[in-house]
Amino acid sequence: MKYKIILAMLAVVLISAQLPQKGFKSIFNGKNLEGWTIHGTEKWYVENKELICESGPDKQYGYLSTNKSYDNFILDLDFKQEANGNSGVFIRSNIEGTKISGWQVEVAPKGHSTGGIYESYGRGWLIKPEAAKEEALKVGEWNHMRIQVSGDEVTSWVNGTEMVKLKDAKIGAGKGFIALQIHDGGGIKVRWKNIKIKQL
Repeated sequence: MKYKIILAMLAVVLISAQLPQKGFKSIFNGKNLEGWTIHGTEKWYVENKELICESGPDKQYGYLSTNKSYDNFILDLDFKQEANGNSGVFIRSNIEGTKISGWQVEVAPKGHSTGGIYESYGRGWLIKPEAAKEEALKVGEWNHMRIQVSGDEVTSWVNGTEMVKLKDAKIGAGKGFIALQIHDGGGIKVRWKNIKIKQL
């Protein structure tokens, strides 16, 4: 009897884990780029329900931005780095051509500050994770990232490990879209899926 109760409890936990998180809404439909805008000449496409960014022949910066702006939110997504996985997730950002203004939560190969926060065309690195925390990044596998933006505070997690927490007045005053980045230099490919947001 005792074992049956334990098995029943485990079944409930497993079923709960598969249910959508309360209050979260998918912002990538797994079929096309509806709701997003491409900036630049780098490649953005959908394959097997995954969103893929890949360097194009120009080997320049490229961005895929949400058509909507988001101020206070929790963003959940999964990413898998192939080749040189130098990318990132921008928050409260705006763009002219391919010159973006805003803040990037870094996605990069191990040892290059994944989860850290960088201000483009401004102050540069605002905060980097401790080196030991980068062990949370699984090379060549799917990784889960969570970003919480609330007022002037940004927190990032990778695979459940809190990478950084930052309070910054300039970020607090910022407004704009969310964007995925592909770095310049060529030879980059990153896969994304399960992109969901909960507005706060």
